[in-house]
Amino acid sequence: MPMTPDIVILNGRLMTFDAERPTAEALAVSGGRITAIGDSGGIRALAGPGTRVIDACGATVLPGFIDSHVHLFGGAVELACLDLYGVQGLDALTATVRDWAARHPDDQVVFAVQADYAIIAPGHYTTRQDLDRVLPDRPFAMFAPDHHTIWANTRALELAGLLHGGEVDQGAEILMAADGTATGELREASAFAPVLKLTRHGGRDLLGMVTGADPVPPATAAERALDKAAIVQGLKHCASHGITGLHNMDGNFYTLELLSELEAEGELLCRVEVPFHFKSFDSLDRFAEAEEMRARYQGDWVWCNRVKMFIDGVVESSTALMLEPYPGLDTVGDAVFDYPHFEAACIKADAMGLQISVHAIGDLGVRQTLDAYEAAQRANGKRDSRHRIEHIEVLHPDDLPRFRDLDVVASIQPGHAPFGGVFPPDGAGRMLHPHQIPTAYAWQDIRETGAPVIFSTDWPVIPVDVMPNVKAAVAPVPMPPPWRDQRQSLHDTLKSYTADNAWVEFHEDRKGRLTPGMMADIAVMSHDLEALEPGDLDKARAQVTIAGGRVTYEA
Repeated sequence: MPMTPDIVILNGRLMTFDAERPTAEALAVSGGRITAIGDSGGIRALAGPGTRVIDACGATVLPGFIDSHVHLFGGAVELACLDLYGVQGLDALTATVRDWAARHPDDQVVFAVQADYAIIAPGHYTTRQDLDRVLPDRPFAMFAPDHHTIWANTRALELAGLLHGGEVDQGAEILMAADGTATGELREASAFAPVLKLTRHGGRDLLGMVTGADPVPPATAAERALDKAAIVQGLKHCASHGITGLHNMDGNFYTLELLSELEAEGELLCRVEVPFHFKSFDSLDRFAEAEEMRARYQGDWVWCNRVKMFIDGVVESSTALMLEPYPGLDTVGDAVFDYPHFEAACIKADAMGLQISVHAIGDLGVRQTLDAYEAAQRANGKRDSRHRIEHIEVLHPDDLPRFRDLDVVASIQPGHAPFGGVFPPDGAGRMLHPHQIPTAYAWQDIRETGAPVIFSTDWPVIPVDVMPNVKAAVAPVPMPPPWRDQRQSLHDTLKSYTADNAWVEFHEDRKGRLTPGMMADIAVMSHDLEALEPGDLDKARAQVTIAGGRVTYEA
């Protein structure tokens, strides 16, 4: 006798991503699993007195979105930070920051996020003196959207012990002026880590990226409670966008412990994969921690099976690793790793059966990552590794076919592109040579090779909001030549956000499709997405989110 459903969803336009039954009207959920798919009449007949009935009203119903590249802890914390997105000019910045500072008198450092590289003026490099004018009497610092640069005023630099420079890891830099003092620009994690330590969460929110290690000294009970409360708000925010799964891109045992505690307390609203973060200064012996992390965390809601590394920085600060110098500069970017050590780390991780994901943005950074993955295949033999490259913003044409040849996954964030509608369209282009542009942000070119393509946001670099990112892929902002049209179909985009993201985490037999037996991770949308004009896709949003058969959000 079939089990009476806990939930039925009726009158929907189901996108199942099941090749045998791509569309349907309704589904039933029991015990955290999808138990039936069919027409509304047939599914309605299964309902009992205790069944919750959700009327989709003709809107799209699809597998819960999986954002495959986020920084959950940091994104959650930044929901409560001063957001400077769209603020331009010294006067607007000053008014915004002073108003915030007046309303937050207890902050040790007044801290803002989403500060444009040209926030003072186009072509102007922000200095501590600029920020002294913005807020002269208190420490003030602000994060670039890409989270690779922080600018700090003099008081913040003094408090962090950075006014006269300091030691940083390879690939990082404290920019110094001719007088021997810091300019205020801090590039990459180890350069700005002392500033993060002065923020509300003591830098614990980004420690999984900065060092990959746990807080020292260990977080107090009060700090743990503060951190968990922030993560809960972040999870609620994600669930409100139809998200049921997250792939974190920074990690340590501390993050895994907090998430596991939230799961036990019934407050973990999204499934979260957390990686082991391997840094350039780590010896290969540290992979013993990765083995321990994987062994300890293998649940349906919290797990570890991946290693994350950075090989370069970002285009806008000229730290992404390029095959030739940036226009007008004598630098090809900053290598985070010495290549032999990076290659050895990839071979080691691959030999352990760990998945690898590498932040690689410049064309040389992408090439070196592909080289290291190829070296791992030579050393260990080819397997179903699903190794990933994150971002791939500048790609040499010779490396385009190598993704398919090596079975490497292209992990793309549509909203990051100059044509993504989030950042100024000239931000990256002015840092590239014209001949680099045709294969920059080459989403469709990569897809057409047959290589797997997955989509995500890199929250908090851009908001975790799903539908604006879908619009960025399907209806990108028109750009003049030599930029090329890389628009995606709606079906490919939604599949890259659901079924393909389930596949890349090796869970394609358990989630990412609406079919009986799969985990009941489901998003009920506000509109029929296929009926919307591409430019209107961001008007849609989740109405109901279900994760593991439990309603985690309803509008």
